Amino acid sequence: MTTNIHATAIVDKTAEIAADAVVGPWVLVGPRCSVGSGTVLNARVTLEENVKIGQHVSIGVGSVLGGKPQDLKFKGEVTFVEIGDHTTIREYATINRGTAESFKTTVGQHSFIMSYVHLAHDCHVGNHVIMSNGTQLAGHVTVMDHSIISGLCAIHQFVKVGRHSFIGGCSRVTKDVPPFVKAVGNPVKLYGLNSVGLQRRGFADDVVVELKKAYRLLFRSEELNISQAIEQAERELQMSPEVQELIEFVRTSGRGVTA
Repeated sequence: MTTNIHATAIVDKTAEIAADAVVGPWVLVGPRCSVGSGTVLNARVTLEENVKIGQHVSIGVGSVLGGKPQDLKFKGEVTFVEIGDHTTIREYATINRGTAESFKTTVGQHSFIMSYVHLAHDCHVGNHVIMSNGTQLAGHVTVMDHSIISGLCAIHQFVKVGRHSFIGGCSRVTKDVPPFVKAVGNPVKLYGLNSVGLQRRGFADDVVVELKKAYRLLFRSEELNISQAIEQAERELQMSPEVQELIEFVRTSGRGVTA
């Protein structure tokens, strides 16, 4: 056992902790948890059970990972929480285990989950995601890579948030948010492309131009319904991978898209 485990911490005998991980004061590490190399569990962190944490992760004071799903359909199945490498989770966040629907709740690599965020069962958060203070995700929410969700947002179960999107603070999100866009409000509405974010990510100018054309056809055309707008976009636009992704997201949306 490593000397990086504080004397007041309680670690289950089935847990696996890397030799250079740091386990702070009054931390609880429950059954079948694993903590990767270089990871820091700050004071009073609780890993209830079946939590797999990657390398060089930081978990903030008082956070609770691996609690039972808050779902009446849960019957005690063996489910997990998985946190990817180089992710930061700040103070008092809560991340519940999955249910038999997907058997795990996941956060990818290089993501930043701020204080008091809640990820319910079967949420799947991608890589390089930023989620600000107090945001709450219901069950089965998917947040794709490079998305930014501002503080105090509430996201309905089964909603999907597309890549490189930006959701403004205090938004109530009940429908899918397409990739590459800005959205804000209660109820949430779209406000154009996430142009600043795309520029920072190095998107080519010609790709952004075509995405703007696709955005106008799909979400701002008064004469066309969604099916007609998709057909026109596929006829008239240069089908870059990004434009194809936007169109396919709209076409396959399970909850309908925010507009």
